[in-house]
Amino acid sequence: MIDIVEALRQLAENGSKSDQRLAQVVLADMGFASRASIMELAQQAEVSEPTVTRFCRTLRCDGIRDFKFHLAQALAIGGAYLAGGANNDDERPTLDLICDGALGAIERIRSGIDRKQFELAARRLSKATSVLTYGSGGSSSIAALETQHRLFRLGLPVTAYTDGELQCMTASVATKQTVIIAFSISGHAHAVLEAVEIGKSYGAFTIVLTAPGSALAALGDIAITFKIPEDGNLFKPSSSRYALLTLVDFLAAETARVMGPPVLEGLRRIKQSLNTFKINDPSLPIGD
Repeated sequence: MIDIVEALRQLAENGSKSDQRLAQVVLADMGFASRASIMELAQQAEVSEPTVTRFCRTLRCDGIRDFKFHLAQALAIGGAYLAGGANNDDERPTLDLICDGALGAIERIRSGIDRKQFELAARRLSKATSVLTYGSGGSSSIAALETQHRLFRLGLPVTAYTDGELQCMTASVATKQTVIIAFSISGHAHAVLEAVEIGKSYGAFTIVLTAPGSALAALGDIAITFKIPEDGNLFKPSSSRYALLTLVDFLAAETARVMGPPVLEGLRRIKQSLNTFKINDPSLPIGD
């Protein structure tokens, strides 16, 4: 992998004089550089064309075409971040931006989710002898851990794994009585995909919460799919986290409903122990 932008910045600061000039020209207008011919780049930086070729090779590119390919790729992926936040022209207060994004994500979940899928998933979870939850990265790993926090209260044997190696290892000892719950906003997290495939090969039942039409969605015995569009504001966190946590809460609540009154004793014990060792306030939630 070549991070062409960082490599250019390093050359602009520490390269030879000709490399510094070329790097500064490219960084000043990457759109122009991604389209320019070798002659145009050489003229703009006041260097020779062979110097441009050597410059490209210094950047670990095969030549001018390879260099322009990597530059265009960097612009397509991270161009918005290179513009100094130019797309962040929403003048609402930051707190309003975050709250509106969260509410919008939750409303999208409420209106767009197949609720019958949750009941089917809950019924399967209520009979599981082992529940494994998988998520990698940021929001998905949080969702996996939150699922563990929600389901152990119901007396279910559940463990969350956010390490890819452990995900694959635990999936390898899954059985037909195991339920795997896997999270991925993109549906293409390699470690999660690999672990779910391994678990399925040993008979585990798979519940996936992911993007529609994704590789992970295809692996789910039950696939709960969703897509939360980003608003383009680069300074605030993604609203997809709120969508995932809403899905986790819905799944946990449905599972509790399916399991019925027996779950109340476990919840009573947790409440009893917490209030015994902390402040005795029944109005507080279960857990701090």
